[in-house]
Amino acid sequence: MFFGQHYHNVDKKGRVFVPAKYREELGEEFMLSRSPDGKRCLCIYPMVEWQKIDEKLKALPAVQAGKLIRFMYAGAEQVSCDAQGRVLIPQNLREYAELDGEAAVIGMSSKLEIWNGAAFKAEEAEETPESIAELAQLLGF
Repeated sequence: MFFGQHYHNVDKKGRVFVPAKYREELGEEFMLSRSPDGKRCLCIYPMVEWQKIDEKLKALPAVQAGKLIRFMYAGAEQVSCDAQGRVLIPQNLREYAELDGEAAVIGMSSKLEIWNGAAFKAEEAEETPESIAELAQLLGF
C-alpha cells in the first residue's frame, strides 16, 4: 500500500526520485501513465494494478470507451528505476503534467501520483477539514 507525500526535484534529464519504501512494492518494472481523473498528474502503477486497469478497459464498450482507452494507452510507458532510484519520465508526459522543478510523489493506496509540486500544493489548499468531512459523509465513510 502506498501512502505519504515526498517532494523531489525533476533533474535536467527528466528523472524523478522514487522513495525506497515505494520502489520495493513497485517491483522491477511498472507502468507510468496520465491520470484518468481529470487532474494533470501522472500515475505509477505496479504491474498487477495495471493489469486490473487493462481488464476493466477491455470490458468497456469499445465505442463509448474509445477516448478513455486511447488516453490511457497512448499516455502510458513501461518504466523502471535506475540504480539511484530515479524514474525517467518521457518528455510528453513531463509536458502533460507540467513537471519541472519540484515534483510531489504522492501515495494513493494502490498507485502513486506524480504532480507538479506547486500544482499539488494548490490542490491541497482547496481542501478544508469541512470539505473533507462533507465528502466522507457523502461517500458513507
